[in-house]
Amino acid sequence: MPATTFDGAAFKQAIEERDAAGLLAHYAENAEVRLVDRDNPPRSPRVLQGKDQIRAWIEDICDRDMTHRVEQQVASGDRAAYTEACLYPDGTNVLCVAMLELSDGYVIHQTGIQAWDG
Repeated sequence: MPATTFDGAAFKQAIEERDAAGLLAHYAENAEVRLVDRDNPPRSPRVLQGKDQIRAWIEDICDRDMTHRVEQQVASGDRAAYTEACLYPDGTNVLCVAMLELSDGYVIHQTGIQAWDG
């Protein structure tokens, strides 16, 4: 099977359009996502293992009434990173920074850090 390349433009589009299926298509079956935020400190991050757990997380985010804007994105070899600004209708801002490890064009590991207003 030939190696594929990570499609950063399609990944960005899926985030910004809240396209859960499109976003999930970029994750490997055995991917792992580690999240650090106000409820999950670095000492005990939220860890999602496998596409089923990642699907539930992505669907929850995409179902929320908020906008997503990828502000910066870079990719090189088997790594990618991006920043994402989110805005809820009540004015609450969330800033996310994510590092991705890639294999054959798919995300196999992601670490995400989120900072919320207030």
